Amino acid sequence: MTREAEQGRGPDGQAVLLMAGLTDLAVSTLGSALGTVRGLLRRSDAAELVAEAERDLTARGRLVLDRYVAVPSAHLEILARRALDRQAGR
Repeated sequence: MTREAEQGRGPDGQAVLLMAGLTDLAVSTLGSALGTVRGLLRRSDAAELVAEAERDLTARGRLVLDRYVAVPSAHLEILARRALDRQAGR
């Protein structure tokens, strides 16, 4: 997984995170989601709820991708990054 997708930056990474989160949400809570959606459609603060839902779905998507797709960094790559960080600190 690229660093861009991992951090959710860019339209592609954001779309992948949102879709993964939406899929996880649909599988786990489909039955209760229908009743919740009916109630949300009647609310006056729908724009704020949509923004909050987008943040929640992005977080869920990040968790799903980390759970199933993430490959740990190579050991030598981690050591090289630490060495570069130490050199940059001097």
